[in-house]
Amino acid sequence: MEKKVLVTMKDIQKYNVLTDVIEKKIKGNVAAKILDISYVHVFRLKKKIITYGFEGILRKLSPSPLNKKISQTIINNILKLRKSLYYDFNITHFKEKLQENHNITLSYESLRQILISNGLHHPTAKKKVHRMRRRMPKAGMLVQMDSSFHNWLPHIKEKWWLIAMIDDATNEVPFAYFFPKDTLFANMFVIRKFIELKGIFMSLYVNKDSHFVTTRNGGLHYNVNIEQNDSQIQRALKELDITLITANSP
Repeated sequence: MEKKVLVTMKDIQKYNVLTDVIEKKIKGNVAAKILDISYVHVFRLKKKIITYGFEGILRKLSPSPLNKKISQTIINNILKLRKSLYYDFNITHFKEKLQENHNITLSYESLRQILISNGLHHPTAKKKVHRMRRRMPKAGMLVQMDSSFHNWLPHIKEKWWLIAMIDDATNEVPFAYFFPKDTLFANMFVIRKFIELKGIFMSLYVNKDSHFVTTRNGGLHYNVNIEQNDSQIQRALKELDITLITANSP
């Protein structure tokens, strides 16, 4: 029977980064931050690549009935395992262990909803990712983006916004553009132009402006929804498998 696997752009990027770890071009902790996975998982995937090659990190596709509901027996088993063995695991790691050790295969979101509805997971604000102190070792791994409001030209009285993108590894600025306002579409235009010139990069480092992350709040300074919807830029970056990293300071 022919074996089927699912290959995505994210798998290719993951393979390239892990290959750099194997060839000792970058360290495991750097790869973990780029791929947004745990340090331990980096070496788990590294071992799979060494043993099985590229296919070692790909997801196997197996035929399954459409709209198949998760039985209460499986849900009860998941809850029991969560309480007894995997109470301190994050959802991604718990999902992996269910598949590897207990032959239970679920999507991340299905597992998350089961845990939430049974009081075993309490959603919080998205994890803060701190700025990496050292520069990336290769171009395209991390791109920084920022906007600056200034009187750029002495003969023009009005201040303009300069939106620029710079590669963290090389300090190259492939694209920058002046705009009368710092808007969502202005930022999306600059990101698009950068990709047209340099191709898809792996991660984007920005501030916490509302263009990039949702910052809606209700009255009296409380959050309307703890798990707020993604911004348009977040959704676009996810479709391109680009990791968004937000700064904790201006």
